[in-house]
Amino acid sequence: MKAYALTVFAPDGTHLLDETFEAENDQDATKIGKQKLEDQGYEEHTHRCVAPDGHMVLFHR
Repeated sequence: MKAYALTVFAPDGTHLLDETFEAENDQDATKIGKQKLEDQGYEEHTHRCVAPDGHMVLFHR
């Protein structure tokens, strides 16, 4: 399992969510990240999900 970082930003740049979760691969991380965003009502906020090696698997601006 790999640790992925999910971050959500307010319009002024402050962090609304800064969470780490584990997933088997990038596809699973994308699904988990989208579900977390939906569960917390952040799917339309600026957000990113970053893999352990630094590349983004999910991004919305």
